[in-house]
Amino acid sequence: MPKRGYHHGNLREALINGCLTLIEKRGPTGFTLSEAAREAGVTPAAVYRHFEGREDLIAAAAHQGYEMFGDLMEHAYGDGQPSALAAFEATGRAYLAFARKYPGYYIAMFESGISINRTPELHAVATHAMGVLEKAAEELSQHIPAEKRPPPQMFSAHIWAMSHGVVELFARSNPGTQSPFPPEDLLESGIGIYLRGLGLIAPDS
Repeated sequence: MPKRGYHHGNLREALINGCLTLIEKRGPTGFTLSEAAREAGVTPAAVYRHFEGREDLIAAAAHQGYEMFGDLMEHAYGDGQPSALAAFEATGRAYLAFARKYPGYYIAMFESGISINRTPELHAVATHAMGVLEKAAEELSQHIPAEKRPPPQMFSAHIWAMSHGVVELFARSNPGTQSPFPPEDLLESGIGIYLRGLGLIAPDS
């Protein structure tokens, strides 16, 4: 029986997929390159044809993840339609949805310790993906008086931190951190409080 990686004709992709499986099972530091090769169905020596070490392999997984994440965020933003507020809230929900659906990619991107500055290519896809949220924040806040308007980078960083916190604490079923509220409701209400503070949505009556 041919090995899985060679059978598909894409050894590099098979290794990344094996890496993602192991990340989900054991975390980004819980496996070796040899185990990634075994998961992909190839010999350990084959790994070094494409990757210098485990971090190089995880960085490749993170690169793929950021590409997918950027596409998802762009789709959620939808050119700011039907309104700046709706588009902004959609990007927050997309962040949570990505973490739920692709935990291996999410961990490689945000929890592996791999810097987005590791390579110019990784930096480019990462900044593009997070730039969608910044673009949505800038569009939403443009009507706030300049002296009261937070920089778009700060605005988007606040929402990113809130989204990441909800994912870390409540969206991945970590033991002892079960919330009495759905993660989606926690994120939506948190964003609502933040936006009310900026005067971007009306206060509750």
